[in-house]
Amino acid sequence: MDNKHQHPQPQPQLSLAKSSRQRCNEWIFRDVPSDITIDVNGGTFALHKFPLVSRSGRIRKLVAEHRDSDISRIELLNLPGGAETFELAAKFCYGINFEITSANVAQLCCVSDYLEMTEDFSKDNLGSRAEEYIDCIVCKNLEMCVEVLQQCESLLPLADELKIVSRCIDAVASKACAEQIASSFSRLEYSSSGRLHMNKHTKCEGDWWIEDLSVLRFDLYQRVMTAMKCRGVRPESIGASLMNYAQKELTKKSSLWNPTTQAKVDLVSVPSGHERQVVETIIGLLPVEKLAVPINFLFGLLRSAVMLDCTVACRLDLERRIASQLDIAALDDLLIPSFRHAGDTLFDVDTVHRILVNFAQQDDSEDEMDDASVFESDSPHSPSQTALLKVAKLVDNYLAEIAPDANLKLAKFMVIAETLPSHARTVHDGLYRAIDIYLKAHQNLSDSDKKRLCKMIDFQKLSQEAGAHAAQNERLPLQSIVQVLYFEQLRLRNALSCSYGDEEHKPVHQSWRISSGALSAAMSPRDNYASLRRENRELKLELARLRMRLNDLEKEHVCMKRDMVKSHSRKFMSSFSRKIGKLSFFGHSSSRGSSSPSKNSYRTDSKVIERTCASTD
Repeated sequence: MDNKHQHPQPQPQLSLAKSSRQRCNEWIFRDVPSDITIDVNGGTFALHKFPLVSRSGRIRKLVAEHRDSDISRIELLNLPGGAETFELAAKFCYGINFEITSANVAQLCCVSDYLEMTEDFSKDNLGSRAEEYIDCIVCKNLEMCVEVLQQCESLLPLADELKIVSRCIDAVASKACAEQIASSFSRLEYSSSGRLHMNKHTKCEGDWWIEDLSVLRFDLYQRVMTAMKCRGVRPESIGASLMNYAQKELTKKSSLWNPTTQAKVDLVSVPSGHERQVVETIIGLLPVEKLAVPINFLFGLLRSAVMLDCTVACRLDLERRIASQLDIAALDDLLIPSFRHAGDTLFDVDTVHRILVNFAQQDDSEDEMDDASVFESDSPHSPSQTALLKVAKLVDNYLAEIAPDANLKLAKFMVIAETLPSHARTVHDGLYRAIDIYLKAHQNLSDSDKKRLCKMIDFQKLSQEAGAHAAQNERLPLQSIVQVLYFEQLRLRNALSCSYGDEEHKPVHQSWRISSGALSAAMSPRDNYASLRRENRELKLELARLRMRLNDLEKEHVCMKRDMVKSHSRKFMSSFSRKIGKLSFFGHSSSRGSSSPSKNSYRTDSKVIERTCASTD
């Protein structure tokens, strides 16, 4: 038993040497005994000096150095391509034909350089033949370039020094760019008006190379993508290639890409070295253009970068990219699991906070960069305001999702809620719901902490349903409940005054001002300016209407004086009472202490009108 286990290791080398001899016997001169033995990476070749010396400068020098001792054995260390490639080089020295292909041309270039099989020692030597094949055949075909690049992975850095890699990369980038241009031209068509335009419904067929490039090692893939970006390949195509490469290279796709994953992953069990390099490489290759890659892919990369502990620069770059298009994100995207110690929160709140800070700062910077011409826009919802409203709703839903976490500190919860500006939320129902969930899950909060938390809610911006719920919510502090009841009473009184008041007697300008004021408080400064301009125009129109009505009343007043002179009958009193009824509009609008007429004033006016009508009868 012991003898059997003592000698198994040399067997592969012996079998390799034996197979090398057998292959050599098939094509070497059988009638001339060999005078030199070549050892190459465990393979042994019994050959002849003359054919080798006539083509290889390296073997010629080795033989010349040992001319006196008549050398009969040479060992070639670290020969690129190994024994199989040397066998092809030896066949070339013997004049035996074989086919140069994309699968062996890189090895032949490297072995010819190693053996110095150049034009200096023989015309049309192996080196020039292999170089010619690369330039004339390989570089004309994208698939062959990719195959050669694959072969170069085991031949670096020599393949780089011989510029095999750079030539193939340039060829791939050029071919991809040309294919894309050709595909764009094929999508051009004339419209009914005779104008040339791009048909967006036709599928772009210029990106077929995406699948081919996914077989490359990440360092070579990085160089190919960089060359493509320099050549002007579309950002969308670059993004599609990056997504395809990420899905193939990241072996832990299930844990890296699933946005709903909440399980803590043991980083020790993950082969994170290769995956970390892949993630960092892909992040560095992302196009600068917005929407070049879907935002859920960016969140998947960020989740992977956090789990694999990638560099801070990579994570910050991803956070800035995500912030620039946060308005199209979904709630599941923000739920990034926390991969730290057991006492930490379930989700990575700090990363989300940095994303929100980037978004808020970006919104501020965009407002500062806008010139005065932007403020002339009458649009009630600019793109930035629309994005703010969407992100505010997203943040409120995120707060409601993380609120039940027992390890979530009050300070972290509040800093997320306060990141966005005050005009980002037009309705505070979502914020109230999140705070209510947090109060329910953290019942040990002190009264002062509850007050601090509830101060973030603007109870005037609660809907009727949310206000009714808050008025009966025992988890809220007493001060907050009083505020809710106060605003609910104001709302009820306004509703009653509107329902009792006549349609033409309602203070239109006053009710419009109240509603527009609430709208202005919910807008950004840029949109607020446009809203104020519209309000100013509306007030001017209302003032013009009041002036016209005042002129009519003055004319009626003159007519009334004439009637008083002519007659003092009861008919005069009847017409006078009707005039008084019409003047009730000013009595409503000028009521003191309130912006709307009270119920009591309405009842008083009704009694006066009833008494006047009775006297007339």
